[in-house]
Amino acid sequence: MFDIQEELKKIPDNPGVYQMKNEFGEIIYVGKAKNLKKRVRQYFQSKNHTPKIEAMIRNIAEFEYIIVDNEVEALILEANLIKKHRPKYNTLLRDDKQYPYIKISVQEKYPRIYKVREVKRDGAKYFGPYPSAYAVNEIIDIIGSLYKLRKCSLRLDGSRKNQRPCLNYHIKRCTAPCMGNVDYKEYREEVNKAISFLNGKEEELIKSLNEKMQMASESLDFEAAAKYRDQIRALEIISEKQKIVSANSNIDQDVIGSALGVEEACIQIFFIRNGKIIGREHYLLTNIENETREEIISSFLSQFYTGTVYVPKEIYIETDIEDREVFENLLSEKRGNKVSIKVPIKGDKSMLIKMIKKNALEILEKGSGRIKKNLDEGMEAVTGLGNLLGMEDAPLRIEAYDISNIQGVESVGSMVVFERGIPSKSNYRRFRIKTVTGPNDYKSMEEVLERRFNRGLSQEDINGFSKMPDLILIDGGKGQTGIAEEVIYNYGLNIPVCGMIKDDKHTTRGLIYQNNEIELQKTDKVYRLIYRIQEEAHRFAIEYHRNLRDKTLFKSELDNIENIGEKRKINLLKSFGSVDNIKNKSVDELKIAEGMNLRAAESVYNYFHKNKSEQ
Repeated sequence: MFDIQEELKKIPDNPGVYQMKNEFGEIIYVGKAKNLKKRVRQYFQSKNHTPKIEAMIRNIAEFEYIIVDNEVEALILEANLIKKHRPKYNTLLRDDKQYPYIKISVQEKYPRIYKVREVKRDGAKYFGPYPSAYAVNEIIDIIGSLYKLRKCSLRLDGSRKNQRPCLNYHIKRCTAPCMGNVDYKEYREEVNKAISFLNGKEEELIKSLNEKMQMASESLDFEAAAKYRDQIRALEIISEKQKIVSANSNIDQDVIGSALGVEEACIQIFFIRNGKIIGREHYLLTNIENETREEIISSFLSQFYTGTVYVPKEIYIETDIEDREVFENLLSEKRGNKVSIKVPIKGDKSMLIKMIKKNALEILEKGSGRIKKNLDEGMEAVTGLGNLLGMEDAPLRIEAYDISNIQGVESVGSMVVFERGIPSKSNYRRFRIKTVTGPNDYKSMEEVLERRFNRGLSQEDINGFSKMPDLILIDGGKGQTGIAEEVIYNYGLNIPVCGMIKDDKHTTRGLIYQNNEIELQKTDKVYRLIYRIQEEAHRFAIEYHRNLRDKTLFKSELDNIENIGEKRKINLLKSFGSVDNIKNKSVDELKIAEGMNLRAAESVYNYFHKNKSEQ
C-alpha cells in the first residue's frame, strides 16, 4: 500500500521530474521541479489549486520521481514523458511534426539535392525547415528546372562512364553527371547558384539572368533567351510567395502567437528564414482548463522544440515565461550556439505577433466546432468497432499495417496509428524490409511486426513504440491476419487482429476477425473509419516508395535472378512489358526473347515459381 504522507518525507531536494499515478497505475500528470520536495509537497499541503489540479489530486493514488542533474535535463525528460504517456491532466500538443529540409550534399564531387527530415553534421548544406513537404517539393522542382542538379543517390567521383541516365535527364531536370561527360566546374557553378537562391539571393540571380537573356536576344539566340526567360519567371513566382518581414536577413527566427479558448488553445508560428516568411503552421493544445497563457506557451515550447530537429537563432513570444533561461540553455545546447527567446514590446515583431494572434483566434473560432465534431465522430466509430468485435473496451489506439513493393523490390511496410478515431501522424512509422527477398508479403509482414514489438518491449525504446495498440488492422485477408496473430502470440501479447479486405474493385469491403468475415455497410461510421485507415496505410507506404524512386527507377525483381544481367533484363521487359507478365510465362516462351537461352529461361521460371510456392 502506497502511503502518500510517508513517501512525501522521502523526497529529496534535487531537481527532477515527478509522475502522478491513479489507482490503476496510469500516469495522469507529469511535471518538473527545481526542488522535488517543495514542488510535490505543494499538491498535498496547499489548498489554493485550480479546479483541474484539484481534480487531478483527487485521482492520485501514488507518485514517483526521477532525479536529474539540472533544470535543462528536467525540461527534456518532462517533454519526453508527456509525449510518451500523454497524461490526462497535462496540456498536450496535438500531433507534433518534424519539418522537412532541403539538403545539398556539397561534400560530394557532384552534389545532389533532396528532401530530408533530419539535420546531420556531415558537411552538407541544409535549408529550412519548411512548413510542409509540398513546399519543399515545389522548390526542388523549380531548382530542377533552373539548375538541373541530380537527385539520385549514386556515388559519383567523375570516373564512371556510360551509366544509363534516369528519367530526370530525359525531361531536362538533370545533366546526368552519372554518364561521366559533365564538366565539373560548370556543375559546381550551378550548385552555387542553387545555394544562392536558397539563401534568399534570388534578386541577384534574376538580375544576372536578365543580362544573359538580353545578350542572347541580341545575338539572335532566341532558344537560349526563352530558357532564361522561363528561369526568371520561376524565380519571380517563388519570390512572390515569400513576404519580406525583417531587415536582418542573416538570422533565422520563429514568431509565435496564441489564442485561448475554453477547452483548447491555438498556437501559430511564422517561420522566418533569411528575412522572409517561408511559411506558417498552427497547432492545437488540449487540456488547458485554468492554465495561464504563460503556462500554455511554456508547454508548447517544451513539447515542440524538444521534438523538432531545427532550432532558429531567435524565438519571439508574446509574453514572458517562468523558465525562459532554462529554455534558452536547452535550445542553445541543441542548436550548438546561442538561442534567444524574446518578448517584443514594440516594432515590427510586436506588430507581427498581433497579426499572428488574430490568425490564431480565427482558426480557433472556426476550427473548434469542427474539431470537436471530428473527435466525437471518431470516438463513436471506435466505440462501434469495439462493439462489432465484441471487445470489452473501445480500441482507443489502433495500429494498421500495409506491405508494398515496386516490381518486387524495395519492399516496405507502413504503420499508421489512429487514436480515438483520429490519425496520430507523429506515431506513424515506416519499415524498409531487410530480411526478405522478392514480393513475399507474409514474410515481410512478419518482419515488420517483429521489429515493431522488439522495439516496443525493449527497455531502451527511443522510437516511440512502447505504447501498445488496443487493436491491430492488417491490409489483407486470413493469411496476413494469421501471420500477425502468430507473431503476437510468440511475444506473449494479447492484442486482437483484424484483416481489412477489399472487393474486386479494390475498395474496402469488410473485416476478417477470428477467421470470420464481417461485412460492413458503406453508410456506417465504422466502415468510414476502416476505409480511412486502410487508405492511409496504403498512402503512407506509397509515399515511402516515392522517396525511394530514384534508387529503384531501373531496378526490378529480375536483378535478383541468376544468369539475368542488364541486357537480358531490358530485353525481357521489352518483350513482355512488365515483371507481372514475365512471371506468367513458360520456359519456352521466355527463351525466345532476344538474348535469352534455355538456361536463363529456366532461371527466371524457377525463381518466380519457387517464390510463389513459398508464399
